[in-house]
Amino acid sequence: MKKILICLLFGALAQSAWALDDADQQRLTGIQQSWAHIQYELPEGQRADAFEKLAAQASAFKQQRQSVAEAWIWSGIVKSSWAGAAGGIGALGKVKDAKADLEQALALDPKALQGSAYTSLGALYDRVPGWPLGFGDSDKAEQLLQQALQLNPNGIDSLYFWGDHLYRQKRYAEARVALQKALQAAPRPGRETADAGRRKEIEALLVDVNKKLG
Repeated sequence: MKKILICLLFGALAQSAWALDDADQQRLTGIQQSWAHIQYELPEGQRADAFEKLAAQASAFKQQRQSVAEAWIWSGIVKSSWAGAAGGIGALGKVKDAKADLEQALALDPKALQGSAYTSLGALYDRVPGWPLGFGDSDKAEQLLQQALQLNPNGIDSLYFWGDHLYRQKRYAEARVALQKALQAAPRPGRETADAGRRKEIEALLVDVNKKLG
């Protein structure tokens, strides 16, 4: 399970949170930046404990701001990443909780953070095992990821996860186009750590894609 979920790296999904007031925006930014630090700067062995603490913060934010889709999105993101870092028998339960958070975000505002809930949920469907162990479904993943691209066609994350999906479906030429476009995504102020980490993931996946293409 750990290997399956380790790539559930949703931390670079948000671009803005215009619906939030200043205090909530600062709180959200703090969660985003903490996520990027844990995922891309901490040693792997330290990430599970750090994500557990961050998940508690994100959950508190969600509970206090239950009408705000952005809070639900980031609760789902952090839980997914915690599952990937922790692995083991409890990972699937965390992922199911993340799925519920992301579905609630879509119910509140599917356009929040430029469709980040679609991207995050699509990635979950792509990576979680299918029945009977989990809810994984590549067709559902494709549908959600395409919806994410409609809202954010030039985003580094919407393009990365779409490219990764295409790679998993052995559509290597299409995957290369998506990943190359992802590398051209505009930088996001305040998200430098997340952007740098994501670009490394894109470059690594492009190596695999190019090997398949020969």
